[in-house]
Amino acid sequence: MKVDELRVLEADELGMRLRTARRELYELRFKHAVGQLENSSEISKVRHDIARIMTVLRERDFGIAPLVDADALPAVAVAEPEPEPVDTEPVETEEEEAPKPKRRGRARKESE
Repeated sequence: MKVDELRVLEADELGMRLRTARRELYELRFKHAVGQLENSSEISKVRHDIARIMTVLRERDFGIAPLVDADALPAVAVAEPEPEPVDTEPVETEEEEAPKPKRRGRARKESE
């Protein structure tokens, strides 16, 4: 299962695939514990599939759009909004720095 295939799916279908993959992982672990699992690498493959599905779901939660090739996009010109002007003048403060406190330490003894 590839990430690109997952990104085009709806959220409910992703949830269904996630439940299916978790069930499959449960069955593989059970077979492994009983000693009926022939290929133990299937466990890691299913775990990676679960991670991919969860990644796509989290990307959607955060609103992160995947990178899309420019060739796949239709050639449509979109006007970008103009940026708002930003004041670049430095702000001066009239606060004076307080003098540093004197060090209070033990008085040094003069060598005799």
